[in-house]
Amino acid sequence: MLERIKNKLAKGELLEREEALWLLTEADLLALGRLADNLRRRLHPARRVSFVVDRNVNYTNVCTTKCKFCAFYRDAAHPDAFVLSYTQIFGKVKELVTKGGTQLLMQGGLHPDMEIDWFEDLFRQLRRRFPSVQIHSLSPAEIVHIAKLSALTMAECLQRLHAAGLQSLPGGGAEILVDAVRQEVSPNKIGWQEWAAVMREAQRLGMPATATMMFGSRERPADIIEHLFRVRELQAECGGFTAFIPWSFQPGNTELGGEQASGVDYLRVLAVSRLVLDNIPNLQASWVTQGARLAQVALFFGANDLGGTMLEENVVAAAGCDFRLSIEEIIELARSAGFIPARRTTTYEILETY
Repeated sequence: MLERIKNKLAKGELLEREEALWLLTEADLLALGRLADNLRRRLHPARRVSFVVDRNVNYTNVCTTKCKFCAFYRDAAHPDAFVLSYTQIFGKVKELVTKGGTQLLMQGGLHPDMEIDWFEDLFRQLRRRFPSVQIHSLSPAEIVHIAKLSALTMAECLQRLHAAGLQSLPGGGAEILVDAVRQEVSPNKIGWQEWAAVMREAQRLGMPATATMMFGSRERPADIIEHLFRVRELQAECGGFTAFIPWSFQPGNTELGGEQASGVDYLRVLAVSRLVLDNIPNLQASWVTQGARLAQVALFFGANDLGGTMLEENVVAAAGCDFRLSIEEIIELARSAGFIPARRTTTYEILETY
């Protein structure tokens, strides 16, 4: 099987689902890593490893969805519940700009009372005050939720948010794009078809997006492969995904609980993601969930990007996973692995190499 897959990849042919499943579950780990590394080198021959200076601002932790894998959400009446004021958000973005940041990732809970006007006004003010910062914010689930609260169609909601200043979409809330799994881990959240519909509309509007996958909760290996192929097919249809980010479920403090996926599991998923998603240019290593050393190993298993500096991150940290890296540490992580560190924009324009 390995030789057959090697030959297909050498010819630039697409993998089939059963081949990808074999790679994920049966292939020798190092042989799998070499295949992914070869494709990475073909896609990115300059040996650059990129990153963006960003901040993840969670505007609220109030959420009606209550996903079983999430340790961050609170009910509205909980003493820890919050909604940030515009002033608080502006302060966080100002700090981002002073550190050379160019990307604002804003995500929150599905708040029962926050309609579209709140976001439109915020985005307009952010664009006026901080024109150098790209607003890369709101998951598909948030878009659908805001639309329903505001008595709008999803398309109308996204069009209005885009006009107000929303420039690109993160791929959060994907979990596993198989509804049987979603029913088990996040039964109150949108299904995979709705997630895909938001991404189609975003890309119709010319908004780039990323795609993600949270694995290691209740899915089977075949579900991981189905997720990857659904993302690949959506990219073939629309072409707007700039990057793919797989990350492992963090069970601490969650209702779902269970064991955390191992580093070997992570590397397997990462490498297979690179091989299946040959039509998505960039693959991010998740140092936020895996830590610096495993993220460095990931650069030899298909990853070419270290994501954001995450001047602030609260959701994964709520599950007890609190890896932190400075800009200097990210640069050194890439350089000491033999790569050229490069600071980029949200859309992967290179701003500076080190």
